[in-house]
Amino acid sequence: MDPLTVDPAPGPGQGHDWDDLVRIWEETDAPEGCKVEIIEEIVTVSPPPSKDHNTTAALLQRRLYTVIPEDWEIYQTLGLSLPGRGGIYIPDLVVVDRASATGPGNTVPAAEARLVVEITSRANANHDRVSKVNGCAKAGVELFLLLDPWHSGRPTATLHGEPEGGTYRVLETVEYGRELTLPEPFGLVLDTGVFPIS
Repeated sequence: MDPLTVDPAPGPGQGHDWDDLVRIWEETDAPEGCKVEIIEEIVTVSPPPSKDHNTTAALLQRRLYTVIPEDWEIYQTLGLSLPGRGGIYIPDLVVVDRASATGPGNTVPAAEARLVVEITSRANANHDRVSKVNGCAKAGVELFLLLDPWHSGRPTATLHGEPEGGTYRVLETVEYGRELTLPEPFGLVLDTGVFPIS
């Protein structure tokens, strides 16, 4: 199933009015399990992920909990707001200091994320591979892990980091079945062979 997009008519002047986009995002009554995000000034509703997608997230989350500090958490439905009205993403997993994710509101500044993880789905892989990687780099997210079971040829895991000038450096890319190392403060070697392939 393809994601649904809601593209409101531009307001007076040029482009979209950010407040209107946020209002639509907040008021969208999507079916349970769907993800509503603002990506490149478009409100996008994605269907619930597949069982393999959820299993991958759960396996990675379990591993991450063994290495993160007590005052960090891992969230699957936390909204990240990008600076300059760049968007509102809801990553498949985000590691953030617990204090940042408590209190009023439903988003945290993306720059506060220690790690963002996206697992591609067939229908919206380009959002994860391009739009979200670029958006998180511009926001200064320290690490971005892209798990891509739909990569042409072979499923891959790519770790992006060291954001500078709005772009990431690719720190490591491996095919599923090989190990990938998350640097400190995680210090975790991931066996990507445990992730299911559809």
